[in-house]
Amino acid sequence: MTKAAPKSIGFFEKYLTLWVALCIIGGVVIGSFAGDSMEVVSKLNYAHVNIPIAILIWAMIFPMMAQIDFSSIKNAGKKPKGLILTLVINWLIKPFSMAFFAWLFFTQIYQAFISPDQALEYVAGAILLGVAPCTAMVFVWSYLTDGDPAYTLVQVSVNDLIILVAFVPLVALLFQITGVNQVVAVPYDTLLFSIFIFVVIPLVAGGIANRVLIKKHGEVWFNTQFLPKLKPISIVALLATLLLLFAFQGDIILQNPLIILLIAIPLTLQTYLIFFVTWGLGKYIKLPHAICAPAAMIGTSNFFELAVAVAIAVFGLTSPAALTTVVGVLVEVPIMLSLVALVNKWRY
Repeated sequence: MTKAAPKSIGFFEKYLTLWVALCIIGGVVIGSFAGDSMEVVSKLNYAHVNIPIAILIWAMIFPMMAQIDFSSIKNAGKKPKGLILTLVINWLIKPFSMAFFAWLFFTQIYQAFISPDQALEYVAGAILLGVAPCTAMVFVWSYLTDGDPAYTLVQVSVNDLIILVAFVPLVALLFQITGVNQVVAVPYDTLLFSIFIFVVIPLVAGGIANRVLIKKHGEVWFNTQFLPKLKPISIVALLATLLLLFAFQGDIILQNPLIILLIAIPLTLQTYLIFFVTWGLGKYIKLPHAICAPAAMIGTSNFFELAVAVAIAVFGLTSPAALTTVVGVLVEVPIMLSLVALVNKWRY
């Protein structure tokens, strides 16, 4: 069978790692020269949630939620193996492997560089990433690897529904297992509030927009006119969020730039491990390429928008936990692009 030519990624998405790096540099510079102003912005909170960050994260998440058609879930039973693989990786393997890597590196290997209390906060940030499977960028990765778009939609939709009920108890369990609850009591109220404002609200708003606009203007208009206009808003919001976060973290980073590298190492190892496990299992159970590829991508990448938001709400804007989730964004894009190239090379 002739291999299909790999699809191209948009200019802005292709160089997303560069834009993220520029936002990191810009944020650190802004934080260094406008520390007092950044402190004022960081205190614009309601119920432990920073209002400017919350607005930007809504702008990131809404476009993704608007393209989800939950009526597609009724088709999940037609090809159950791919969905089962996705759910097993996302909810029974990945959260625990991420917690293990984070615990191993931050509390054991990095003992000479990080204090015990700080180490546990870095572990917490990694756990928040590991318990939040990707629901946005995975559409890009699926497209670039010739994944089945309808089945990818099913996988994402089911994961979003599971996040509503599994995120909080799984975070609480892993916080207890790794000892994070020694430095912070599990804030069930804040976790539940974060799920409500960062998942439930944009999920409901996106679902309403999807149904109303498609009914009024048609599916073709919605997919070719409305959604393309939202994508730039989502990416700009992501970059603006990173700019603010690194402005808040500027002093910490300048005092200890090595920490970025230290955080990146376990996150990178975890990402490649989950990909190879998922890809190997997918081929073992004889999934077609169009389903195996997005399954591996969903398991590998993270819903970092949610992880960032929860880390800020629970631990604060300048916390090690928040920094870990932001570094997760930095390392994810280049890693995922490398995996896209690998999947296209291994196309079957």
